[in-house]
Amino acid sequence: MKTTMLILFTFCSVALFANDKYEQAMQTNIQAIYKAQTVEDMQQAVNAFERIGAAEKNKWEPFYYASFGYIMMSTREEDGSKKDIMLDKATDVLKQAKTINANESEIVALDGFIYMMRVTVDPATRGQQYSGLAMQEFNKALAINPENPRAMYLLAQMEFGTAQFFKASTADACATAAKAIEKFDNYKNENALAPRWGKESAQRVASQCN
Repeated sequence: MKTTMLILFTFCSVALFANDKYEQAMQTNIQAIYKAQTVEDMQQAVNAFERIGAAEKNKWEPFYYASFGYIMMSTREEDGSKKDIMLDKATDVLKQAKTINANESEIVALDGFIYMMRVTVDPATRGQQYSGLAMQEFNKALAINPENPRAMYLLAQMEFGTAQFFKASTADACATAAKAIEKFDNYKNENALAPRWGKESAQRVASQCN
């Protein structure tokens, strides 16, 4: 009996230690991707997430943040073809997150973010295709979790950009942005590694409504 209890205690201790190391590594690189000032800094964090994901094959968060990093890198790129390459990488790595947890609202919202960034490469020719796909994913993410502030903010951003492109009223987009900010203010998630980004961007959208 004592031997069995000792084996169980040892197994649990090893598992907890491994989980602590995983969370510590993730937190370090999450902060790095949030604070990154250059594409090179972002790439370093993305590389770290991909290494963590290769070791922790049942965790969706490393692949999510690697994809997020590639999206952030694409926002710094002016060349459309290079932007597409980064978004292709974001798509590929997010597919790995989907295989682990396809119904995670954050993953679905990030998929929509990729589509939204595709539009920016050439709004005139891509708007009709990718805007619809982006909207579809944002609404799907909100159907899964109506309290997801990032899905609501991204929906507001898409609505605002579309309204501006067609020189239409931005009233609906502004209302969506206000809802997003409210959701950010009330956001709670027990997962310590859950995304926290987006509130400042939602506030920037809302600031254009005054």
